[in-house]
Amino acid sequence: MKRSLLLMFILVSLSCIQPISVWGQASTLKAQEISDKQTMDDRELRHVVLIKFKEDATKQEIASVEKAFSALPDKIPVIDDYEWGTNNSPEGLNKGFTHCFFVTFESEEDRATYLPHPEHEAFVEVLKPHMDDVLVIDYWAKDAD
Repeated sequence: MKRSLLLMFILVSLSCIQPISVWGQASTLKAQEISDKQTMDDRELRHVVLIKFKEDATKQEIASVEKAFSALPDKIPVIDDYEWGTNNSPEGLNKGFTHCFFVTFESEEDRATYLPHPEHEAFVEVLKPHMDDVLVIDYWAKDAD
């Protein structure tokens, strides 16, 4: 009987510990959410544009697209940063995409201003006749930790 009571006491005690652990986890998760929200202000929104040109696009036509895209940061103030380059990967996995344009925004509102901006739309009109395909990915940059 004493053993049964002792065993029951231990089981009840252990079951009481679990809710404390769950509440502890909830507090930890809430603290992480607050931390994530605070660091959101430090993160940047990346807008990656990969372009595959038509096979018959000339070097001059491609250069005009490069020049037109590179002019956008001076014409659209919400662009926080910009860089571009051409593929030089030895892996052969680019699927015909040769150009990467990398635009950085501070917020989704800035991107929302950029996309319908008349200068961006004018650039798209320069690109369209020479483009075979495009791939666009946007993401919030995260630190390695």
